[in-house]
Amino acid sequence: MKKILFANIPFDGHFNPLTSVAMHLKSLGHDVRWYSGSIYKNKLDKLDIPYFPFVKAVDFNQHNVNEIFAERLKFKSQISKLKYDIEHSFILRSTEFYEDIKTINENWDFDLMISDIAFTGIPFVKDKLHKPVISIGVFPLTENSRDCPPAGLGLHPSYTFFGKIKQQFQRKMADQIIFKDLNKLYKNLFAQYGMKAGTGNVFDAMGQKSDLLLQIGTPGFEYMRSDLSKNIRFIGALLPFTANKKQAPEIGEVLRKYPKVILVTQGTLEKDPEKIIVPTLEAFKDSNYLVIATTGGSKTQELIDRYPQENIIIRDFIPFNEIMPHCNVYVTNGGYGGVMLGIENKLPLVVAGVHEGKNEINARVGYFKLGIDLKTEFPKPAQIKQSVEKVLSNSVYQDNVTNLSQEFRNYDPQLLCEKYVNEVLDAVEKTHETYSEYI
Repeated sequence: MKKILFANIPFDGHFNPLTSVAMHLKSLGHDVRWYSGSIYKNKLDKLDIPYFPFVKAVDFNQHNVNEIFAERLKFKSQISKLKYDIEHSFILRSTEFYEDIKTINENWDFDLMISDIAFTGIPFVKDKLHKPVISIGVFPLTENSRDCPPAGLGLHPSYTFFGKIKQQFQRKMADQIIFKDLNKLYKNLFAQYGMKAGTGNVFDAMGQKSDLLLQIGTPGFEYMRSDLSKNIRFIGALLPFTANKKQAPEIGEVLRKYPKVILVTQGTLEKDPEKIIVPTLEAFKDSNYLVIATTGGSKTQELIDRYPQENIIIRDFIPFNEIMPHCNVYVTNGGYGGVMLGIENKLPLVVAGVHEGKNEINARVGYFKLGIDLKTEFPKPAQIKQSVEKVLSNSVYQDNVTNLSQEFRNYDPQLLCEKYVNEVLDAVEKTHETYSEYI
């Protein structure tokens, strides 16, 4: 049994999926511990997983990020906000993560680190502490490919001759102009620690430095790449660990009154319900559709008072695994975990989100015709109404999401993660044995 350190960028979408892997490995007898922001201490205590706090690292999270990095509110465009977030939430935190983990290792000599793919401590743990690292792809693949446009801009691939030439130009523009300053920044940080940066951007480096990158999802939700890195493995819809199945509020009687049910959410990061929830409620209030909205605890009572219509149900949280089988369409800003769960439950989607990498997730929803990508942060009620009615009336969307859900069922995420963890640990053991024989 091994000592396994988990680590993550302190956002729920980066933390939650890893809990199911951690609990599975813990059940096998491994000594599992976790390094992350203080926001996850209580959750880890409940899971009985020892917690290491951010000490030198800035203790930011999805709730205080606009306070800790207040300048991000000044940026309105997709690219400018993306660049700011990459610099301050990822690149500049990398050396702080390393210093914390170096101290952890001095007192607890761990055998393996498992982190989300965006955790920028990966290269330092690999190259400076000489530890094996497995990363979990908690959003669509970001590595550069000769078959795809640059990641981060929400662009669809083209596989035609001229399309590939255009994409080659776009990749050069991204690396040499748009993200040039960020690439220089992370490479300089690496150089200060005597490390080689590899090729591509900072997220390319995270994948290149990982022994294995376990990508959440399946090939059917990813663009075709003829040059897919050999260390990438798809593991299916890895969902958060749940100890006990929570019961949904009793809404069974209401469900039976309506022929169609719409589920709408903005996840836990976005606190402004005016973005997606309110336009959806406006579009379908007093209609023959039942609308179920989950707010994540943001302004729930205000919305209940504002929308007293019989066909509207508003809750802080509803267990999606229980309610989704009763729904017909899923309206969301495009969080990766929610999209995975929606696909598993054969729900066509209407997605509206641009920032925090959601443009890449939503671009795939549109590209694979699993639903409609509205390509905006602020959809109008008319847009949502028209899109919902389109995905409900056109069987292409339902057929595609049903087929992909069948592909998901071919993957057992926990068992696959166990298999790949063992492969990496076995490879390390063999390397040590060979070295011992050599000396």
